[in-house]
Amino acid sequence: MKCIINGLCVCLAFIMLGLGAIGIVLPIVPSTPFLLLATLLFAKGSKRFHRWFLSTKLYQNHIQHVVKDKAMTYRAKMTTLGMLSVVFTIGILFCPVWYGRVFIIGVALGHIYYFLFRIKTITRSV
Repeated sequence: MKCIINGLCVCLAFIMLGLGAIGIVLPIVPSTPFLLLATLLFAKGSKRFHRWFLSTKLYQNHIQHVVKDKAMTYRAKMTTLGMLSVVFTIGILFCPVWYGRVFIIGVALGHIYYFLFRIKTITRSV
């Protein structure tokens, strides 16, 4: 059973890696959340693949500073917040009850606070 779960984690990690790579090329798709999820799934699924992913330039250039320093570039922050805003706006528009909308707005404000004030903004050179 553990072997199946590990294999599933590795397969999902490669899917997240692909989506993260697409996000680097297409500015509308955020790369950071997908690459962070790939890091987590590789760590859960396989030590060998996790070590490999940590050694890649993709990880070192786009994720390492987020994991180690809890920091993101301004562009990465704004892209992530933009995508979250779209998702939350859709949720607010299609939620049929007012207290659901209030809850979604609260969660959105929490995300905005976290990204703006808890995650440091860095330049690409770090």
